[in-house]
Amino acid sequence: MAKFMDEDFLLSTKTAKWLYHDVAEKLPIIDYHCHINPQEIAVDRKFDSITQVWLGGDHYKWRAMRAAGITEDKITGSADDREKFRAFATTMPQLIGNPLYHWSHLELQRVFGITEPLTPGNADAIYDKANELLKDYSARKLMDKFQVKAICTTDDPIDGLHWHQRIADDPTMTAKVLPAFRPDKAVNIEKPGFAAYIKLLSEAVGRALNTAEDVAAALVERINYFHDRGCLCADHGLDYCMFAPPDRKTADEAFQLAMRGENPSKAQADAYKTLVTIACAKRYAELDWVMQIHFGCLRDNNKPQFALLGPDTGYDAVNSQSGVENLAPLLNAFTENGGLPKMILYSLNPMDNTAIATIMACFQGGGTAGKLQQGSAWWFNDNRPGMRAQLTDLAANSVLGRFVGMLTDSRSFLSYTRHEYFRRVLCELIGEWVESGQYPDDRGALTKLAENLCFHNTNEFFRFGVRMD
Repeated sequence: MAKFMDEDFLLSTKTAKWLYHDVAEKLPIIDYHCHINPQEIAVDRKFDSITQVWLGGDHYKWRAMRAAGITEDKITGSADDREKFRAFATTMPQLIGNPLYHWSHLELQRVFGITEPLTPGNADAIYDKANELLKDYSARKLMDKFQVKAICTTDDPIDGLHWHQRIADDPTMTAKVLPAFRPDKAVNIEKPGFAAYIKLLSEAVGRALNTAEDVAAALVERINYFHDRGCLCADHGLDYCMFAPPDRKTADEAFQLAMRGENPSKAQADAYKTLVTIACAKRYAELDWVMQIHFGCLRDNNKPQFALLGPDTGYDAVNSQSGVENLAPLLNAFTENGGLPKMILYSLNPMDNTAIATIMACFQGGGTAGKLQQGSAWWFNDNRPGMRAQLTDLAANSVLGRFVGMLTDSRSFLSYTRHEYFRRVLCELIGEWVESGQYPDDRGALTKLAENLCFHNTNEFFRFGVRMD
């Protein structure tokens, strides 16, 4: 019987153990999509307790705690940090088969040297030990501990990027911290608050925005602003992948209705969203940015709780109507407009894996290796079976050796262990293929493959220009 989460956790073959311990484990981290607050890096935030850095903002853990019967005061409410930690500790033993169980223990092991499983019985002792050790850490020191070389945060187009500039001007900063352009509030016309946001965007560019093309032009102006401050990528979050002919008249009808607080039809909204997205994609291509599209999420389902806590608090789910079939005409529209950028495509619905891999294959070419990428297993798929399925489907239908690998999609400075989790899953899968005779036992080729999948491909694709040493 294997020991609980020992050095060979998830590694069952000799090849997997060698590939992970001798190659993948030693590689630094590039985290190209996260939700870290750049202010916390700029000021090098210190944390008063493990609860703040471990449970604060982590809607993965919050969902599990609710399902385990924990009351909201001990999740997002007024209970003190120790009580919230105790509440999570009562949840942990019940999480067999959940990646949270593994992520959480990897975080305890790698940062605090705590190897015993967290239980209600030892919660106070672990809380006290972790808090004592946490005094030696700050946001930057945690990044250094995990050998983080570069990250991209998630930033609104109207953001002045003050904290990013402060980080860029700091000669003591060891990692590259860049913004990522996230225009969701200007694109997703059907969402509440659209009209109010357009007014803010208008103020940011200093002119009135009266048409869909005005909005597209304003976003392009803000793309240029971000580019001048080091930005290399954008991310579009869509509930579903849309496509409608980008007819100006229809798009403007949608815009005018939304600005009056009325609801455009789906056809009108999709025409607007398609028109604006095509314009953004063209500018990304001109600047050699990477465009990410996330789709397939059913958001904010519990309306009373959403009203109390706001978005990203654990009330989202998988959308069975992801619109993956619209991906093909959307990419074609980019191409016909002369603006197909490098792209990473994610669906929250795992049923879309093969569709994404086969659709993007229709648009590869032009001499750019892996110009279109399927993103790593995202959110509810960010677990061992989900990762294995995504990697296997991608390998079967594309070129796995060009894959740009893992990201945290997290708000926590402890969650870099998700890269370790991914690397263990990756090495285990490769090891199975090698030891079953499906791939040669060539250690030189395997070393290069692992280094590319865990570091070099990402560095090259995004043009981070960071060194591995």
